[in-house]
Amino acid sequence: QVQLVESGGGLVQAGGSLRLSCVASGRTFSSYGMGWFRQAPGKERRFVAGINRSGGSTWLADSVKGRFTISRDNARNTVYLQMTSLKPEDTAVYYCAADPQLITGVSGAGVDYWGQGTQVTVSS
Repeated sequence: QVQLVESGGGLVQAGGSLRLSCVASGRTFSSYGMGWFRQAPGKERRFVAGINRSGGSTWLADSVKGRFTISRDNARNTVYLQMTSLKPEDTAVYYCAADPQLITGVSGAGVDYWGQGTQVTVSS
């Protein structure tokens, strides 16, 4: 069992930055691929970013490439999502996810563990 707790969401103006954190407890953090997803009001949950177990490989949705960065600190059991140049369309609840496999799916179907989500609101 893995418990995930996100933090760092909030209200920011367009063009601003936020850093989300997700702390994992339970089994060995470094055994899990990690990812971030988001769900905007009235829309389906969508993949944002993924990172492998060591942190050596990352991948991003096209909509956030060049603006968002995912990283992890296995010593701190934490995965981060650094978000810059935020746009109003980035407004969503952001969810941290963990799975023994790499997280690459668009919707997150089949991912084993989810956090409770943190709200990010970008004003224009």
